[in-house]
Amino acid sequence: MTTPKEQKRELRKEALARRDALETAWRVDASLAMAETLLANIEFEPGSVVSGFWPMRSEVDVRPMMFELAAKGARLCLPALLDKTTMIFRELVRGEPLVDMGFGTFGPGENAEVLNPALMLVPLAAFDGRGHRIGYGAGYYDRAIERLRVKGMKPRLIGIAFDCQKVDRVPDEPHDVVISELLTESGLHRFHHAENRTRSGA
Repeated sequence: MTTPKEQKRELRKEALARRDALETAWRVDASLAMAETLLANIEFEPGSVVSGFWPMRSEVDVRPMMFELAAKGARLCLPALLDKTTMIFRELVRGEPLVDMGFGTFGPGENAEVLNPALMLVPLAAFDGRGHRIGYGAGYYDRAIERLRVKGMKPRLIGIAFDCQKVDRVPDEPHDVVISELLTESGLHRFHHAENRTRSGA
């Protein structure tokens, strides 16, 4: 009998293999179209803090979305890994250098201001039709979102993925973050019955 963690590992591997198999040019076009979809379907106050992520491997490139949000007045931030368990969000300022955060991704350096995002574009490896997600296995987002909630914040979570990353069902674990919205190349999908919850990391 396999454990939920082992099941997730296999589902992650399969979903990422499907994503990696997508043609690069297609991924670029899809990322641009997804940016248009996002901007057409969300509203936010100028000055709102939005977290994105610097794409790695075959991830959706959310930089077009971020730049469009910035043009409409959003204040952008990117994840910064402090150690093996802690992730914070530092302000992304045009012209300021980015540093290697490991895992093939980049973020603002130590001098950048730490921000608390109200809207989060959340990367993921796999998802199901209920809004349950599988991350990359380190639990950084689960813990970071929990820390924001401890501060009394309820960030809006929008998962970012391609349709090919969908799986039949993600094994349930009590610490998992469940997203209420998901953006793919087929549109912005809302999971009306999803409960966003987290405790600590998978």
